[in-house]
Amino acid sequence: MFHGIDYGVLMHWTHEVASFYLRSMPPADTGASVTDRAAASPPSSTDPSSPSAAVTDPESDKLRPGGPGYRRMSFALFAAGVATFALLYSTQALLPAISADLHVAPDQASWTVSAATFGLALGVIPLSALSERFGRRTLMTASLTVAAVLALLVPFAPSLGTLIALRAVQGVALAGLPASAMAFLAEEVRAKALVAAIGLFVAGNSIGGMSGRIVTGWVAQAWGWRAALGAVGVLAVVCAVAFRLLVPRARHFAARSVGPRALARTLGGHLADPLLRRLYAIGGLFMTVFGAVYTVIGYRLVAEPFNLPQGIVGSIFVIYLVGTVSSAAAGKLVGRMGRRGALYLAVGTTTAGLLLTLITSVGAVLAGLVLITAGFFAGHAVASSSVSRTAKTARAQASALYQCAYYIGSSLGGALGAAAFHAAGWSGTVLLGLAAMVGAAGITLYATRQAVAERRLLSLGKAA
Repeated sequence: MFHGIDYGVLMHWTHEVASFYLRSMPPADTGASVTDRAAASPPSSTDPSSPSAAVTDPESDKLRPGGPGYRRMSFALFAAGVATFALLYSTQALLPAISADLHVAPDQASWTVSAATFGLALGVIPLSALSERFGRRTLMTASLTVAAVLALLVPFAPSLGTLIALRAVQGVALAGLPASAMAFLAEEVRAKALVAAIGLFVAGNSIGGMSGRIVTGWVAQAWGWRAALGAVGVLAVVCAVAFRLLVPRARHFAARSVGPRALARTLGGHLADPLLRRLYAIGGLFMTVFGAVYTVIGYRLVAEPFNLPQGIVGSIFVIYLVGTVSSAAAGKLVGRMGRRGALYLAVGTTTAGLLLTLITSVGAVLAGLVLITAGFFAGHAVASSSVSRTAKTARAQASALYQCAYYIGSSLGGALGAAAFHAAGWSGTVLLGLAAMVGAAGITLYATRQAVAERRLLSLGKAA
């Protein structure tokens, strides 16, 4: 048990989230053409029990539950997921303490979060290309090592500027993990076991992001924010060592070069697609709300009239588990309401949560955070999975562009949300969130009207 949360429930829902994303995830691209792959594949046996079936099975030497290396791989990727999200948002729960100690305003302190997410946004595309050349395992090891070393230096930053600079470099380093982890699993794990393997990585992300904030909140209350960041740094080092010792060697990776010109053409082709542009914008707008709310909420709750201690404020991030549930439910929502219907519901839920947090009551604020979290994760799940379905070629780069927009939204949300709070209080942050949701609703409405117009033209064409 963790603060009243049953890990069995958490793992069930992370398994559901993994299933939802896996349905829209493209297979690993080794660079070979369809013809080459077909020619290289031996004919399969019609009798699965025959001796030749095991030989011709293309997945016979991939990792599987109970087989050698599978458990080590699972724990390694779990450790990487914990470290990634514990480090990425390590200062978010500490912003009021950082502001007080360094005598800076909320909008200045918020850049300790925004710099890391902006660095990740900048790094995810080039590092995804490097993973094609040097290997997923190599890039993940290097990224995690650099990020962990920087985490040990962060607590000793003498000024806010130095702290922000270290966090920006740390964000770039962390970009190598989401760029490589999913591809590594798709290449090395049997298809039937892939959902469970991704589920553990997702669980690591969730637990790292949540527990990192909670731990820093309680440690900061006792020993200060620098000690809290030091604790996260030690956790990251332990995870990095565990990852390096446990992760098995890649046996199915085929190196290939991705030239800058080819990459630019691919990215340009995706950005020329109007539907992909809308999905990128929607993901960024949802993350703007989420980044603004969770960056600023600590300032509101430690001040009048709430006066909550730092440890309690850090513990509110347990609400993230609501997002695990709503992400899993997004697949069913799309099945019942369609993609745009699910987005409208996500926008409405997030908007209702924003308005509810305006009430000066701890219960109302927490209820509002639950709705904001549920709406955000549902909207993110729908938009991100739609990217893979929409892109016809180079889906890995299409997804990388989505992650770029997503983390840019996080950076802008944190910085602008804190600036709005500094200028107009919590109502200013809520107003920023409402504006972002109006933008997401407007984009979805535009897409709805286009779809209706296309159906009318199609029906008129059939009638003619």
